[in-house]
Amino acid sequence: MTFKKVHFQSNGLRIAGNLYYPRGTVTLKKPLPAIVLGHPAAGVKEQAAGLYAGRMAEKGFITLAFDAAYQGESEGLPRNLEDPAQRVEDAKCAVSFLTTLKEVDSTRIGLLGICAFGGYGLTTAATDHRIKAIGVVSITDIARQFIRGGDGKQDPAVIQGMLDAAAADRTKEAKGSEPGVFPIFPENEEQAKAMGLHVFEGWEYYCTHRAQDPRSAKFFTWNSIDRIAAFDAFRIADMISPRPLLVIAGTEAATLWMGKEAFKMAREPKEMVLIKGATHVALYDKEEYVSQAIDKFDAFFKSNLG
Repeated sequence: MTFKKVHFQSNGLRIAGNLYYPRGTVTLKKPLPAIVLGHPAAGVKEQAAGLYAGRMAEKGFITLAFDAAYQGESEGLPRNLEDPAQRVEDAKCAVSFLTTLKEVDSTRIGLLGICAFGGYGLTTAATDHRIKAIGVVSITDIARQFIRGGDGKQDPAVIQGMLDAAAADRTKEAKGSEPGVFPIFPENEEQAKAMGLHVFEGWEYYCTHRAQDPRSAKFFTWNSIDRIAAFDAFRIADMISPRPLLVIAGTEAATLWMGKEAFKMAREPKEMVLIKGATHVALYDKEEYVSQAIDKFDAFFKSNLG
C-alpha cells in the first residue's frame, strides 16, 4: 500500500488529499473501485481518515482521504471555519476528482464517513448518485452534537448562548474585526476528565501524543455556529435508497443514539453493526475495534462495488 499527495478544487479552494493505492496497482489491467474518506470535524486526513484509507487500500480499493476546506492543508480563510454546506461540496468534488483517474472505475465509487463526516456523507450520498454505497463509523450529525450534546443530554440554553455569541461576533465582523474563535477542547486533562468520558476521550485523541497533529483544529470560528445549527445531516437519509448503507458504532459510544437515529431515518437496504465494548473514539484508532470495522467495510464495499 502506497499513497501520494494530490489536490483538487472545491468552490475555488485548493483541497489537499492523500490518495492510497493497493499493492500492484502499477501493473493494473483494469480500473479499481474507489472510496472517498473524510475526517471528523476536528480532524485532519492524517488521523482516523488516513488510518481507514490505508487499511481499505490494503483490502484492494483505491482510497482518497482529504482535508476539509478551511482546515488542515487545504485552502480557505478564516481558518477552522466549519461549514456543513462546504463540507458536502468538498466530498462531491473528491468524487469528481476520482472520476478523472484512469485507474479508478468511475461507476464503482463509495464513501466511508467517520464521525461528523459520516453525517456529511449521508447528505452527500443522498444527493450524488455517483456514490454507489456508503459506510459510516461513529456517525454524528454536527448540528445534533452542538444543539443536544454528544450524549444528547445538553441543556438547550447552551446552543442559545452560542448563537448569541455568534450573532455578536458577526456584528463585530461587519465593523471590520477578524472572525472570533472559541476552543473546542478543555484546557487540560483535569478539566477533560471532569466533563466525562465522552469529552475526555476526544481531548486525549486530539490533544495528546495518542493522535495529536499540529494541523488538526483546536478551535472553530464563531461564524461556524449558525451554519452548523441550520444543518441536518440525517434529514434526507431516506434518499440514499436503493443504494446500500452500513452503519457501524460502538456499544459504549455516547453518540450511539445518533447512529440509531440515522439508521432509523434511512431506508433499505441498510445494516447496522454494533461493536461490543467500543466507545466513539476507540473506533478511530484502537486496533481491536478498528480491525472489526475494517472487516465489515471490506465485505460491504466488495459486495456493493464489485
